[in-house]
Amino acid sequence: MAFVFLLGVALFISVWASAKCDGVPQGVELMECRDRFFVIAVDLSCIGSEPHFEAVDDTGVYPITKQYAAECGYSVNALTVLGHMELRASYFSCHAENKDDKMFTFNFNLVATHDGEEVRYALNKTCSPSLPWSPREVTCEINYMEVSVRSDVACPTGAKRDWDAVVQTAHFSATSDWQVMFQKPEQEPVPMSLSETHRRGYVFQLTDGRLVFRTPYGQPDSFITVVDGIPVEVVHATLFSRQSWVVLLVNMEAACSMHEGSFDESTHMRWQAPEVLNPLVSDLHNTQVNIGVNGKLVEQSVAEERGYIVEKHNNTIQISIPYTAEEGYRKSFVIEDLYQFYIFNLYLEKISVDEDLVETRFRYYRTLSTPLMLCPIFTVNRMDLEQRLFIVYLGDVPEDVELVAIHFNGHEFTVPLNNTSIHMITNIHSNNTHGYTLEVPFDDPVIIHEILREESVMKHKLDIYYTLTILPENEHFNYLASVTALTYVSSPVFDAVCSESGISFKLDHQPFHYLWKISIGSDLLTSELAAQHGYIMSNSSQSLLLHVPLFTHGYQYKNVTLKEYFGTFEILLRDHETSEIQSSTVKTCPFNTTTELIVCSTDGRMTVVADLSPVVSSGVIPARTSLIREHCGPIEADNTRVLFSFPLHTCGSIIKLGKNSVTYKNKISFSKKQTPAISSNNDIDSVTVQCTYPLAGLHRLFSAYRFESDTAGVGCIVHSAHSTDDLQSPTVLQTPVPSTRCNFQDLFKY
Repeated sequence: MAFVFLLGVALFISVWASAKCDGVPQGVELMECRDRFFVIAVDLSCIGSEPHFEAVDDTGVYPITKQYAAECGYSVNALTVLGHMELRASYFSCHAENKDDKMFTFNFNLVATHDGEEVRYALNKTCSPSLPWSPREVTCEINYMEVSVRSDVACPTGAKRDWDAVVQTAHFSATSDWQVMFQKPEQEPVPMSLSETHRRGYVFQLTDGRLVFRTPYGQPDSFITVVDGIPVEVVHATLFSRQSWVVLLVNMEAACSMHEGSFDESTHMRWQAPEVLNPLVSDLHNTQVNIGVNGKLVEQSVAEERGYIVEKHNNTIQISIPYTAEEGYRKSFVIEDLYQFYIFNLYLEKISVDEDLVETRFRYYRTLSTPLMLCPIFTVNRMDLEQRLFIVYLGDVPEDVELVAIHFNGHEFTVPLNNTSIHMITNIHSNNTHGYTLEVPFDDPVIIHEILREESVMKHKLDIYYTLTILPENEHFNYLASVTALTYVSSPVFDAVCSESGISFKLDHQPFHYLWKISIGSDLLTSELAAQHGYIMSNSSQSLLLHVPLFTHGYQYKNVTLKEYFGTFEILLRDHETSEIQSSTVKTCPFNTTTELIVCSTDGRMTVVADLSPVVSSGVIPARTSLIREHCGPIEADNTRVLFSFPLHTCGSIIKLGKNSVTYKNKISFSKKQTPAISSNNDIDSVTVQCTYPLAGLHRLFSAYRFESDTAGVGCIVHSAHSTDDLQSPTVLQTPVPSTRCNFQDLFKY
């Protein structure tokens, strides 16, 4: 597709900016002298409505209209879509004050309307060309062609092609007044006076050292020729005058490539010009090409670094400019979808010499623009499953587009984000685009979760609704991205901590935890169960906290010594539908053995730590105590305490079978030889220990001396002065779980 000049694009999609400025100092962005012209750049958002320029000289004030600009050497480029307007004035423009072709003074009025009133701002500048003038210079502006030649140039050697008709006509028509002939293919040239050419829109000007000819494009005396497949507009003007017997002829030909440009879909804009613009009248060769932008040439190394490409194919010069080239422009629009186009103000210099080594310098100003193209904004899901994190990148966001808000599954957040768990990083890129990286944890409340039971996975879903705005118009549009992640569902895991008083468990809730039920043994963990067994439980939307005090229901005790013992508590996780055990959390903690202790295990073993302090002062030696069977002594003893551990059916244990329970009872006895001072009826002469089990939970009671029980038994330690048969209310010093107070009346019922 061919390029269109930006003026047409601007008319199609022009938008006036609405920013407020204090005055022209903020509105006039640039007043600068260049090699062959003076430029003024204005920010349209700061100067009011309907801006235009006027040229000022000693003779008056002249509005620079479209036609007047083309005739008098002015180029006004109003890029309203970018909020930018630019005036370029040739050094030979109509109202520039010229001093010896070395100093040029410009006077303009910038006219704008503020609050319904027209306001004028005077803009003045004096410029001196930074480069010496070449013998012949041709300027191809966007709206006119200009030729200037040195007035003292030597006559060329040899005969020029296609000059016979001109010479013959000039010989018979020449007068002392200067006249002009325009040559067109297959037409006889007709002389006309300079006043006639002026009426036709041409300008011929004689300065101190140069002859200047300027013409708008598309004049009746111009013609289009195709050179190497490229259209070229040619105005072949010859200025002549008879001086005595000599006829002076000056070739003022102007020829400019009218190539509209081309582009590919992804990378470059291209523009072409023939190396020799008009082979019929030109003998130029040895061409040198320099490229620039916005009226400034750049060094070849800089051009290469920016990606500008200058190539010669046969007799054609081809210029390639990357879309994202530095000094170019990019503008975004919303027409249902996001579109963009690129603008590049090409500045090209071509230097050629003829057979007489006379240099001709061509300059091209071309504003190239692509058509509207769909803007390829995209998202990439870079999720981190190990960190359970969505990492979503929104890329190729144009530089004039800004993110202002985000909706996560319907939850709106403004930018910058204030959420502590969701993070956003802005990424700036070298191709005039930027991107946004969002990090959202899978466990954030905005995430939607769905359990896929058959696959045993959880689906995490996040719909991101980006709200972006185009600057400076603040036109909003939306972009939707949906990302999902699958994670394997695992059973809940409790954190467990030991303390002096028991074991504490903590579970951080996850959305999928409803797939499991928590139980202590066969009983579901509820607030009622916790209260019944003395657990301390709190359950919030964030976590479950459970403190299990020592000696409450559910503990198992092992490795009991007089110094310490180990208590183990287990929490079971069951399938919500089948109640089958899926996993468990088991925590074992060491506890100091500071008081008496009795453990009735499920495998039929009684472990007892008894305190004999009351009888030690009477001469009892703890290490010499025994159970009913005297050979069953303590496995460990110190100065006041003893530790016994024995199977229930050994050491002379007495078994009493009740209606609903069975009790195994034994006694820690002191030898009378050890206790000569014991005589009072209130003195303790033995310690009774016993374990009681419910019959419903027993699997084997007497078979081959094997014992199996579903639950631990209830233990009692009773210090007595006489036979335990006479005791009515024994003292329970300490019992393991379940925490049921020992009552002889219940334990020994038959």
